[in-house]
Amino acid sequence: MNREAALFDQLDATTSTTAKVDALATYFREADDADKLWVIALLSGRRPKRPVTSTQLRRWAAEVSGIPDWLFEASYHVVGDFAETVTHIATLEERITKRLSEWVRYVEDLKDLPEEDKATRVKAAWAGLEGMELFVFNKIITGGFRIGVSQKVMVKGLSKATGVGDDVLAHRLMGNWSPHGSSFEELVFGANAGDDHSRPYPFYLAYGIEGPEGTAAGAGLNDLLPLGDPREWQAEHKWDGIRGQVIMRGGQRFLWSRGEELVTDKYPELAALRDALPNGTVLDGEILAWKDDAALPFAELQKRIGRKSVGKKLLADVPVIFMAYDVMEHEGEDIRQRPLSERRQRLEALVAAARHPALALSPTLPFRTWEEIVAHREHARSSSIEGLMLKRLNSTYEVGRRRGDWWKWKVDPLRIDAVLTFSMQGHGRRADLYTDHTFGLWHNGELVTFAKAYSGLTDAEMKEVDAFVKKNTLERFGPVRQVKAELVFEIAFEGISASTRHKSGVAVRFPRIARWRKDKKAEDANTLDDLKSMIR
Repeated sequence: MNREAALFDQLDATTSTTAKVDALATYFREADDADKLWVIALLSGRRPKRPVTSTQLRRWAAEVSGIPDWLFEASYHVVGDFAETVTHIATLEERITKRLSEWVRYVEDLKDLPEEDKATRVKAAWAGLEGMELFVFNKIITGGFRIGVSQKVMVKGLSKATGVGDDVLAHRLMGNWSPHGSSFEELVFGANAGDDHSRPYPFYLAYGIEGPEGTAAGAGLNDLLPLGDPREWQAEHKWDGIRGQVIMRGGQRFLWSRGEELVTDKYPELAALRDALPNGTVLDGEILAWKDDAALPFAELQKRIGRKSVGKKLLADVPVIFMAYDVMEHEGEDIRQRPLSERRQRLEALVAAARHPALALSPTLPFRTWEEIVAHREHARSSSIEGLMLKRLNSTYEVGRRRGDWWKWKVDPLRIDAVLTFSMQGHGRRADLYTDHTFGLWHNGELVTFAKAYSGLTDAEMKEVDAFVKKNTLERFGPVRQVKAELVFEIAFEGISASTRHKSGVAVRFPRIARWRKDKKAEDANTLDDLKSMIR
């Protein structure tokens, strides 16, 4: 596995995209096909099923190092990464030489072994590897394979090595493939690409319109992002659901999420689309919680996410529909390179012919000026809609995030001023800083926790807050420190709902730090009642 160790060392050592692409291309030209296949799988999120628990691994690591559990835990929180912690404490005894594909098989074979045998084999691997090879093994066994390389970068490296286009590769790497059922030749060069009826297309992702929030004039929008003639654009809602693709091929129906999870069986309401849509159809759209002709808040849809089975009551309380806004394949033909205006006409015809309550057409919004677009955005939040989508009418359906033709303009986030109450050290490169924070709001004279956030501060601010935490710790709870209630931060979040699972009685969506309110004292922060008043 030394070749892969050298590759991941190179990838981890640079922030240059070009250097990462070059390193990947060199590897894909020289490595064994079976190993290359597993590198592609690991870098695209297809990891072996985890055969051991975190508790078992930590206990075995403490045993190998000869230190007590509490000291290993303390070391882990300082380092910030389990795989790296074990790499530091393990001692090489007798080197074991295996290829990457052999080590993956070694990990997979642990699944059905008794715990004692699992421990013996894991400890043997730790004693037979060192350095980056040991680090890679630990990443494989923990399933946390994050080394700063996106799938897009990996695809570029693979394309440079093989001569197969980026977009073609991105499509071939989609879907339910596994190194156990594919060869490198079949996957990359598409020998059997037409045999997989379930294979989705790569999603086209919109760029966010960034700038001063609360823009209240059409001229402001066009200054922010010059879009030209409004007649060249289509506007529609940005729905707050789960992005997905409905695929009808070979008399079968498949439903994929944007995260490449096959969720066909999780939404039985959509099963009837198999009879409503013709073969050779692939639709892009949103899985939405929908009731009484309106979208329900995303918090309602969350009640169904992750469940293996859905009971009758939940089906009745949180029914779903598929809100279609594009068609990628029609009558068995890939039509992504046709203009949006033509794809839209075909989509409208498909939805009209289907006439099924579980399939809806995302409506376009009428507008003649950019001022009218701003007005549409201002009304979005009241309808459980995230914002607006702007798409150029002559745009083709691209792969990944491409700047220019598709834009998303979210509504301004909700905001509230809260007090920093607890902090914990981060992970990876932030392992030596307290960057994971908990915030509270006033209620009956006490601070009640309502959110955690770790993003939004500059590097300088993170260091300043870290210094405050270390100097103003009141009490420690393992890796967590309770701090003096002095610092106030403005917390931004996308949505809010009542919750019986949280002590505050409120759940907020995507909380992050908007700014440090150095102009405010702790007693000036908002109350829990202020937060609850935002629930609609």
